[in-house]
Amino acid sequence: MTSLTLNRRHLMLATALACGATSTQSADAPLRVVATFSILADMVREVGGDAVAVHALVGPDADAHVYEPTPADVKRLAGADLVLMNGLGFEGWIQRLVTSSATRAPVVTATQGITPRQGGEHGHDPHAWQSLANAVTCVNRIRDALIAARPAQRPMFERRASAYQATLAAVDADARARFAALTPAQRRVVTSHDAFGYFAARYGLTMLAPQGWNTESEPSAADVARIVRQLRQQKASALFVENISNARLIERIAKESGAVVGGTLYSDALSAPGTAADTYAKMMAHNVNTLLAALQPQNAAR
Repeated sequence: MTSLTLNRRHLMLATALACGATSTQSADAPLRVVATFSILADMVREVGGDAVAVHALVGPDADAHVYEPTPADVKRLAGADLVLMNGLGFEGWIQRLVTSSATRAPVVTATQGITPRQGGEHGHDPHAWQSLANAVTCVNRIRDALIAARPAQRPMFERRASAYQATLAAVDADARARFAALTPAQRRVVTSHDAFGYFAARYGLTMLAPQGWNTESEPSAADVARIVRQLRQQKASALFVENISNARLIERIAKESGAVVGGTLYSDALSAPGTAADTYAKMMAHNVNTLLAALQPQNAAR
């Protein structure tokens, strides 16, 4: 029996229990929100404050690309007041989970209205949050979903969303100014998988990756050789590992190319609570500072 078959059986067995988990909370209780992964959950907390109780299905330092839902996830969705997903194909497992849970909660796609990056055979890039401008759009979707669920709390949700968007805009403006100081030769970077396309487009970087947009895809020997060849030819400034990826791949490329590993970037998940990238705003600022510290030391974190 395959793990996928087993997982489906567990979900089906949990559905009967889940269907009984209907909401009995009062209007004063926090809104029960299920977000698919840690970055989206953090955005919901920033907008919702004490009015929401948020659970991330895929937590810090975990990879949503390869996640397998559990029976506990079925029950969480069944008892939720609101479900938020990224969309753009990021959570390939979400529709099966929604169906298994028979949830009555609205299922909202945070990236609705965002035009995704296209990539030939890869389809579209789901990592829209890597652009702070896209994140502002996601916050609008989250704000509107919370208002629809709790209209009486509209002023608070609007106030918190505006303040949060101002914070994100400040991080973005600072990053754009600092990356603008780089020369073209300093703008080439290698990362574990291709999660930073929106980031690169926003700040004028060239990012190479041996893996595609999905970490389930294993890079071939030809992919690795291509990256090593490009590194030698273009003299990329640094390589970076990701918190959700195996560092050995980047270390191998560094050894074969002679390039320097510049640090850890956060792509698809926050870091653990109390660490450097445990909120989305901190994560983006960390990535900016880590990149600049390697690409041009005089632009390092202030």
